[in-house]
Amino acid sequence: MLVTVIDDAHLMAMDNLRKLRLLLEDFPKNHNLILVGQPVLLADLDLAVNLDLKSRVTYSVITKRLHDDAMRAFIERELDTLGLPHSTFTPGATELIVRSADGVLRKCRNLCLASMLETVRTTAGTTIDIDLVNRVLLQPHWQNEVDLTDF
Repeated sequence: MLVTVIDDAHLMAMDNLRKLRLLLEDFPKNHNLILVGQPVLLADLDLAVNLDLKSRVTYSVITKRLHDDAMRAFIERELDTLGLPHSTFTPGATELIVRSADGVLRKCRNLCLASMLETVRTTAGTTIDIDLVNRVLLQPHWQNEVDLTDF
């Protein structure tokens, strides 16, 4: 049995998921599809036009948002795993990451990694401060759709 996992499926346009549906018609019936995405994706899959795609999804779950303290503990635990000091992120940078992640662990992890990459790219040193995190947050894929609309 083959299990296909699509992470952050909610970031894919529904047209792309429909194209994926065409590919899935060739998949044997005993293959599984797991879409990892936000609740909006599940609501979109409930539309009649997407029911054949939804019928191939074998597992879905809605994860609850984490409390700010749990997010900070996650960042510190990951830094410990990497052998980096907790001072890698300044307190202000940590707070900005926690606030921007809005309780979503994947956003927290991706924002931390992007901040680390931005630090290496700019050769800003070994400490990640609020300015570096803000520089990452200015990139379009971190913006909400509302933030990108011109008025």
